[in-house]
Amino acid sequence: MKNRLSSRKFLVMGVFVAVGLVYGIRLLYLQVIDSTYRELADRNALRYVTQYPSRGLVYDRNGKLLVYNEAVYDLMVIPRQVKNLDTALLCSLLKITKEDFDSRMEKAKKYSTYAPSFFEKQISKEDFAQLQEKIYMFEGFYAQSRTLRKYPDSVAAAVLGYIGEVNEQKIEQDPYYKRGDYIGMSGLEKSYEKYLRGVKGSRITLVDVHNREKGSFQNGKFDEPATAGKNLYSTIDLELQKYAEKLMQNKRGSIVAIEPSTGEVLCFVSAPTYDPNLLVGRIRGENYKKLAQDISKPLFNRALMAEYPPGSIFKIAQALIALDMGVITPSTGFPCDKGLVGCHNHPSAPSVRDAIKMSCNPYFYRVFQREVQRKNPNTGKIDSKYGLGEWTQAMLRMGFGTRLDIDLPSVRKGHIPDTSFYNRWYPTGWNFYTIYSNSIGQGEVTVVPIQMANFAALVANRGWYITPHLVRSVGDENSREKFKKYVQKHYSMIDAAWWSVAVDGMYGVVHEGGGTGHRADVPGLEVCGKTGTAQNTGEDHSVFISFAPKNNPKIAVSVYVENARGGGGTWAAPIAGLIIEKYIKREVERKEVERMYMEAAPCQHLPIGVRREHKAANSDSVATNN
Repeated sequence: MKNRLSSRKFLVMGVFVAVGLVYGIRLLYLQVIDSTYRELADRNALRYVTQYPSRGLVYDRNGKLLVYNEAVYDLMVIPRQVKNLDTALLCSLLKITKEDFDSRMEKAKKYSTYAPSFFEKQISKEDFAQLQEKIYMFEGFYAQSRTLRKYPDSVAAAVLGYIGEVNEQKIEQDPYYKRGDYIGMSGLEKSYEKYLRGVKGSRITLVDVHNREKGSFQNGKFDEPATAGKNLYSTIDLELQKYAEKLMQNKRGSIVAIEPSTGEVLCFVSAPTYDPNLLVGRIRGENYKKLAQDISKPLFNRALMAEYPPGSIFKIAQALIALDMGVITPSTGFPCDKGLVGCHNHPSAPSVRDAIKMSCNPYFYRVFQREVQRKNPNTGKIDSKYGLGEWTQAMLRMGFGTRLDIDLPSVRKGHIPDTSFYNRWYPTGWNFYTIYSNSIGQGEVTVVPIQMANFAALVANRGWYITPHLVRSVGDENSREKFKKYVQKHYSMIDAAWWSVAVDGMYGVVHEGGGTGHRADVPGLEVCGKTGTAQNTGEDHSVFISFAPKNNPKIAVSVYVENARGGGGTWAAPIAGLIIEKYIKREVERKEVERMYMEAAPCQHLPIGVRREHKAANSDSVATNN
């Protein structure tokens, strides 16, 4: 009997010990290992607020501000803490409907009833002033500040880009980003996101039962301050950029200007453009939809993404390659045989220089023929595939048919056809007579405007270029970081002897009789240029590349005006001349020319007096592929 009672005693004691161990282990897990309950308790007394850093500012090449920040506020909600809410008052202050309120609360609850969610984003400081006075009345709601971009001059949208809310895919790829964060979506905002964004911080505050902040938790011991983003010092000349955008109003196309010696982009216009302030704040979504639906495609960056036939500006590259191949000499002449390909009325060109100046189509037909129909040194026979292969490689070294590594996203590379392309295109065989349209910048050749400006810089430098770029340095006044890839020279491998021939021909285009680009002339400056009229299904495109001065050039320009009546000499050339005058002289003296090209649209005829004067001085400028 005694042994039986003793056994029961030990059994009961064992049960109590076991239960005690279970509770002890559970308490240890809840209090030490699992922080969930502690966090829930903390949230009733502590508030964890994300400190968003200010994005870096963006300046132009002369220190003028292109982008700065403006304070806004996000209204956050913790659904579990929402009690005794005056819904009507809150909706009135936020200017939303009861349906909006219900939808947002439901979304917040689905995300988490304990964690904060965004209820209303990007409230302006003016609207927040009314809410701030009464926010203590709304238990479970609090505000946190952030900044939005502001564009004081409302220009350079294609360069600067815009920011938007990060998507789930990016959040999965980069743990830095959380739901509700903003990220660069295009332009420099995207390319330099990691420099501009800064580093987020956090702040812990004490909150009373009435949702009022009572100060920092432990005097900010556990707070982490935000680190502001780094500033960008761009290459853009703000005054030139504003001027170029005015010239391109009522037009479609692009202007790109580069400083040849550095590759720095001085102005960068895609037209039509838009006010970058439209894609900021709470109005961004609605405005983006309108811009995306606009048939003129203002969001499409023509300077980087539009692939056009180059037209007759391509003749300069043809001439340089042919001279370097040795298939022509500077004094080679060809008759202007319109039976080969159409041309405007001018004397036959006795030299390469004159052929460039007069933009003779049959001349460059013959040039391209000699480039393609070459002897293969391995077989000793004429081999078009060999000739085209050599030609293609030379074009690539000039920056055509390759994606220039400019510091903007979404750059296209245009198209320089090679033998593999034509083998696929013409499986039964091809030769020069199949592809001769490439000789005058038509056919299967396409270029992007940034490549055209870069080619103008290549000629200006007599054989080399530095990759075009839009940012000089990143950092602050005392510590700026430069990028090594934007100081490296890229050489075309064309012999130095031939560049003067091309330069002299381009000088003749603007300054001599028979030249096709007289309207690019700027009094007192030696402007060198080349016109082009690119064939199109509608009105032909007007094209012009140029640089100035002839020696020690300060600026190289490409202008592309879509569907412009009259060709390269009528529209693109005078616009390029105005850009050059504005940049070098800082003031345009030819006010009548300036007014005319700012106000007129390419679909309109120029005033009668201007048309007569232009026709008399430059009759060949409206011909095909000049």
